[in-house]
Amino acid sequence: MERIVEIERFSDEGSYEVSLRPGSWDEYIGQEKIKKNLQVFVEASKRRNEALDHILFFGPPGLGKTTLANIIAVAMEANIKTTSAPMIEKAGDLAALLTNIEEGDILFIDEIHRMSPAIEEILYPAMEDFRLDIIIGSGPAAQTVKIDLPRFTLIGATTRAGMLSNPLRERFGMHFRMQFYTPQELGMIVQLASRKLKKPAMEESAIEIAKRSRGTPRVALRLLKRVRDFAEVANETKIGLKTTQYALDELGVNHLGFDELDIQLLELLVGAKGKPMGLSTIGAALSEDEGTIEDVLEPYLLANGYIERTARGRIATQKSYEHFRMSLPSDKSLFEES
Repeated sequence: MERIVEIERFSDEGSYEVSLRPGSWDEYIGQEKIKKNLQVFVEASKRRNEALDHILFFGPPGLGKTTLANIIAVAMEANIKTTSAPMIEKAGDLAALLTNIEEGDILFIDEIHRMSPAIEEILYPAMEDFRLDIIIGSGPAAQTVKIDLPRFTLIGATTRAGMLSNPLRERFGMHFRMQFYTPQELGMIVQLASRKLKKPAMEESAIEIAKRSRGTPRVALRLLKRVRDFAEVANETKIGLKTTQYALDELGVNHLGFDELDIQLLELLVGAKGKPMGLSTIGAALSEDEGTIEDVLEPYLLANGYIERTARGRIATQKSYEHFRMSLPSDKSLFEES
C-alpha cells in the first residue's frame, strides 16, 4: 500500500525534494548539535588543509543524512560522489569508485550496512591507509596489486547502525545519530519550502503540517506538496489552516501523523491484549514487508512511546491503549519479558 507518509528506505533524499534541499549551514534547520560539531571539524580540517575524517550518520530515513553530506562537500569545497551499498555488488565496482576520486573528494555511501563482507574487506585499507588492494587472477597464480589512493572522506549513512560490523564502524572517526525534529523546527522547514514553491504557508498551517509529519522533514515536505495542491484548487494565494486541516484529513493523516497502516499496527498490538507479537507475525497480518515495518513504521512509534520491543516481540504501551480509549489488560504479567 502506498503511504502519504511513506519514506524511501534506500535513498535519503527523493528527487522530488531536490529543489527544496538546503545548500548551506544557514539553510539547514534542526540537528543543531550535530551541525555545530560538524562546522568545527570542517573548519579545523580546512585550516590544516587536510581531508575530513570519515563520518557515519545513522538514524531513521528522511532526517537529512544525504543533505548534510552535500552541505559538508560545499563547506569543504570538495567534489562528492554518491552511491548506495546495494549498487556495489563486486570488488570492481568499489575499485572503480575509489580510483576515480581526487584529493579531498567525498564518497557518500547510503545504506552502508548492506555492504557485503567481501566488499568491506577491500574498504578497510582504503579508509585506514588510503590504499587499494586488488587481487588479480586466482589460485596459485593470484597476485595482489596495491594502488595508492588520494586522501578522501567516506561518509556513510545507515538506518540500521546495529547491523554494521564492528570493524567497519570503528573505522569512522565521527559518529552522529540523527534525531527526530520538533514541530517548531519542521514548521520552519515547511514555511521556507512553501516560499520556494511560491505558495507561502501561514504559520499556523506550517505548524499543522509539522505536527502530522512524524518528526521527519521528508514527510513534512511531501505533505506540504499535497496540501499546496488543495490550496491551488481552492484559489488560495497563501496556504490557510482550514485548507491544511481538510487536505491532511482527506489524505488520511491524523493529528498525530498516523496513517492507515500505523493505525492497523497499533490496533493489532492493542488487540493482542499485551501478548508480544513477533515481526514476522506482524508483517503477515498487515501484508507488509518486515523491513518496512522495522525501518519506517516502528522508529516513530517507538520514539514516542506507543509501542515497545521486548525479548519476545512488540507490545502496545499504555499510550496506545489511551489513544483507542481502552484500558490496559488486567493481567500485567503479560507485559513482563521472559
